[in-house]
Amino acid sequence: MPDLDSFIAGLPKAELHLHIEGSLEPELMFALASRNGVAIPFASVEEVRAAYSFTRLQDFLDIYYQGANVLLTQQDFHDLGSAYFARAAADGVVHAEIMFDPQTHTARGIPFGTVIGGLLAAMEEAEVRHGMTSRLILCFLRHLDEEDAFRTLADAKPWLDRITAVGLDSSENGHPPSKFARVFAEARRLGLRLVAHAGEEGPPAYVREALDLLAIDRLDHGNRSLEDPVLTARLAREGMTLTVCPLSNLKLCVVNDMADHPIDRMLREGLRATINSDDPAYFGGYVADNYRAAAAARDLSRSDLATLARNSLLGSFLSDAEVAAHLARLDAYLADTLAEAA
Repeated sequence: MPDLDSFIAGLPKAELHLHIEGSLEPELMFALASRNGVAIPFASVEEVRAAYSFTRLQDFLDIYYQGANVLLTQQDFHDLGSAYFARAAADGVVHAEIMFDPQTHTARGIPFGTVIGGLLAAMEEAEVRHGMTSRLILCFLRHLDEEDAFRTLADAKPWLDRITAVGLDSSENGHPPSKFARVFAEARRLGLRLVAHAGEEGPPAYVREALDLLAIDRLDHGNRSLEDPVLTARLAREGMTLTVCPLSNLKLCVVNDMADHPIDRMLREGLRATINSDDPAYFGGYVADNYRAAAAARDLSRSDLATLARNSLLGSFLSDAEVAAHLARLDAYLADTLAEAA
């Protein structure tokens, strides 16, 4: 039987909560800054990594938006996506649903088409090179107003056949999901699926708003749902997928120690929890690193890890036939590892 690290890397899995701008590694940040003649407030890769010391979400977002300034051309966005897909493939990711923040770029004068064109090129390349499928989730920045979100949705209309869902990210506290109920309703009318960050820093009430007012199909984070037993039971009963990000939770002090992470409790409560990397360049690890950290801290069994991988496939926005094919691949992998052990 393979050791635990190898078992995790080999698990066929989906990643459902990945901000592509948050995969901008310091090395690529410096390379793009040089290529584009952009000044950045860091003298070295080591200085960038030293700056990645966060105590709250807003501290992270400040440096996140600063780093995004080096992304200017379609080639930049292609290179960003290509680097992520190579890492994800090495981690056993067979399908990725990546979030992007067009407002971060259009506010700097970068056309929407430049952003999405580069990402789509990287996605097509990943399918050829790694056999990995992917989908795009357009995220609205919740610290901006509803009008800005509607403008972004209008910008996206020529590309709607290439966008699977809309999401809601950025600063959670003080920006409840209800602020975007109308734009989410319009996105649903246009045929898009709906996801939203809720219950990371925000209270369980934000999760209820995401469910009842936005009518989301999937919940990003959702940790604080566990504070409300009735809400927790509802999420389990409705089969709502939660895209949990352990290393992000640690880095942003959602949990004080990985030993306190609730991922195993989520499974015990019957929640369809998944493991994801969120913003891996900033939070210290890609998806397999998150599996390993959670497994070590919470003594997760191989069966638990397989359940998390299975949940990721079931929670994806793939067709039933595509999900079934991936589940068959997962079952074959598990059968093979059991056979090796025997």
